[in-house]
Amino acid sequence: MKASFVLRQSVVAVAFGALAGGTALAQTTPPPAAEPAKTGEPAKPEPDFTFASNVGIFSQYVFRGITQTNEKPAVQGGFDLSHKSGLYVGTWLSNVSWISDFTPGVSASLEWDMYGGFKNAFPGDFKDFGYDVGALYYYYPGTYPSGFTKPDTTELYGSLSWTFWPDKNGSVYAKYSYSANNKTFGVPDSRGSGYFDVTGTIDVIDMSYDDWKVGGSFDLLGLTVGLYGTGTNANAAPYTNIYGRNTARDQFVAYVQKTF
Repeated sequence: MKASFVLRQSVVAVAFGALAGGTALAQTTPPPAAEPAKTGEPAKPEPDFTFASNVGIFSQYVFRGITQTNEKPAVQGGFDLSHKSGLYVGTWLSNVSWISDFTPGVSASLEWDMYGGFKNAFPGDFKDFGYDVGALYYYYPGTYPSGFTKPDTTELYGSLSWTFWPDKNGSVYAKYSYSANNKTFGVPDSRGSGYFDVTGTIDVIDMSYDDWKVGGSFDLLGLTVGLYGTGTNANAAPYTNIYGRNTARDQFVAYVQKTF
């Protein structure tokens, strides 16, 4: 579970469950870190390219504090391709209704984002600080009345980030987006408008874990007698009960069972 303080585009809580880490952000997130090599084994070389994808179902799509789907569900997904140098490109799609909700005669139910940029960490003593610069194009295909200002928008963005608590994924970043065209989301003469985004996250409780189980059993006088051991690698704190017992620790179970 993460605690976040956020001033940015956001998604209302998942109603039906995200399928693969999908978010309502047009920007891509960094690919997960490679699994550490086991002791005595050489670390695997970092691949030149990394491909990532996501898809999800959300109770609604909220962008910069405003519902884009009239508080109705959204299906969202995207693809990202990044190079180990820091270069990346990606695309992301979601159903929307905000354009036709405000303008009769408009048929535009899709937001299709395309973006690319460069992100990396600073060298040396500043390796906990990072930067990201790029461009993002919001495309809204559809049928529009004559004279209607289409909401297609191009933004240039830059951000700085700081990872202040790596063990808890504690980080904060500030990002500024600048509108490079003159019809920002359908508003005429809006070149130069901007949006400032500050986000911070930290792991409060890590509830995820792996578990193991091994054992055996045998028949004795019509009974099944067995013993198995089980355990997890879970963080003890969230699984320690009011009696001070870590319910996720390694433990053994013996049993005698009769099947009728």
